[in-house]
Amino acid sequence: MRVEIIAVGTEILLGDIINSNAQYLAKQLALLGLDMYNQQVVGDNEERILKAFDDAFKRSDIVITTGGIGPTKDDMTKEVAAKYFNKKLIAHEESIEKIKRYFKTMGKEMPESNLKQGLYPENSIVIENNNGTAPGTIIEENNKIMIIMPGPPNEMKPMFENSVMPYLKAKSDTTLVSRTIKIIGIGESSVAEKIQDLIDKQTNPTIAPYAKEGEVTLRVTAKAGNENKALKLIEPVIKEIQDRLGENIYTIGEEPIEEVVSKMLIDKKLTISTAESCTGGMIAAKLVSYPGVSEVFLEGCVTYSNEAKHSRLNVSTDTLDKYGAVSYETAKEMAEGVAKTSNTDVSIVTTGVAGPGGGTDEKPVGLVYIGLYIKGKVSVEKHIFKGDRNKVRTQATIRGLDMVRRGLMSI
Repeated sequence: MRVEIIAVGTEILLGDIINSNAQYLAKQLALLGLDMYNQQVVGDNEERILKAFDDAFKRSDIVITTGGIGPTKDDMTKEVAAKYFNKKLIAHEESIEKIKRYFKTMGKEMPESNLKQGLYPENSIVIENNNGTAPGTIIEENNKIMIIMPGPPNEMKPMFENSVMPYLKAKSDTTLVSRTIKIIGIGESSVAEKIQDLIDKQTNPTIAPYAKEGEVTLRVTAKAGNENKALKLIEPVIKEIQDRLGENIYTIGEEPIEEVVSKMLIDKKLTISTAESCTGGMIAAKLVSYPGVSEVFLEGCVTYSNEAKHSRLNVSTDTLDKYGAVSYETAKEMAEGVAKTSNTDVSIVTTGVAGPGGGTDEKPVGLVYIGLYIKGKVSVEKHIFKGDRNKVRTQATIRGLDMVRRGLMSI
C-alpha cells in the first residue's frame, strides 16, 4: 500500500513553522512497511487543498493529513475532505461534549467557532484527541483511505501512536525493520567503494548510506511478514559489511561514539582525562553526556594559552618556543602531562588552528594534532580538517573520541 503525507497550513508553506510532523510520520510509516514516494505542503486554500487531495489519491492508497482542523475559518481540512468525498458534515456529540467540558474545566467561555471541531464527515471514524480539542477522522471510500490529524505535534504524535498506528497495522501484511551501522575513520566515498557491489545488487534488504559530520551511517532495511523474518534477512548483510569495514565500524545500533567510548572505559575500569585547546572542552562535554561516566572521567582541562599548557600540563617552554602550540611535540607532551597530573590511565588532547584566522602556509586553518595516552604509551595524529570553525572543532572531537575507542580495542 502506498501512503502520502499532506501538511496543511500556510504557516508551514511560508517557513514560519518547521514541518517536523512529516519527518516523524515518514519514519513511523516506513516501520509499518508502507511505501511513500511523495509528500505535499499546501496552504489554507480550498481549491488548492482539493487539488492536493486529488493528486495524492491518483498516486497513493492512503493519504494522511496534518493541520487545518482547528476552530478558525481558515482551518478547513475536514470541510474540504467532506466535499472531496461528497459527504455531509454531521455533529459528533461525544466530541462536542468533550470540547464543552474542556472550556468549562479551564473556566473559560467556549467560542461558538469551536463547535466546528466536533463535526465530521458522515460514515467516517472519529479519532479521539486526548491532548486537545480537535478530534481526528478516518474516511474509507472506494478502496481509498484518508486519515485527518491535528497539526500540533503534541496532539498528532499520541493520536498516531495510540489510534492510527494500530489501525494501519491491521491494514498492512508486511513490516519494515532497519539496523544501523555507524562508521568512523573512512569517508562516505570509501565506504561506498568497499560495498558498492552490495548496493548494486540490493533488493531486499536495502542499504542506504548517510554522511554525517565526521562519520558515515549505513541503514540496512528489510521488508517481511514479521520482525523475526526481516531480521533474518538483515543478519547476513550486516555480517558481510562487518567483514569488509572491520574496526571502522564503531557500533551496530544507534549509540553515539561518546557512549561507546564511555562504556568501553567503564568495562575495562580505565580512567580518562582530557586537555583541549582548539576543541575548547567539546570532547569533555561529549563524555559527560553519558550517565555513569563519572566512574572513569576524572578531569577535563581547557588549556587554550601557552601559559596554561605549561603551568597545567607541564609542556616545556622549549617545546612551545621551538615547535609552537600547534605541533606534534606539544600534543605529545599535553597527553603525557594531563594523564600524569590527573593520575589517569588514558588521556586525549587536541591542539590546532580552528580558524577562520590564524592559519599560515606551514600551519593552515584546519590543522589539528590529536594526542592519545594509554598506560604510558603516547600516539599523535595529524589532521587537516575542512570546513568552518565549528566543523573543524566537531571533526576533531569525533576523531579524538575514535582514537580512544581504537586504542582501547587493543587492551
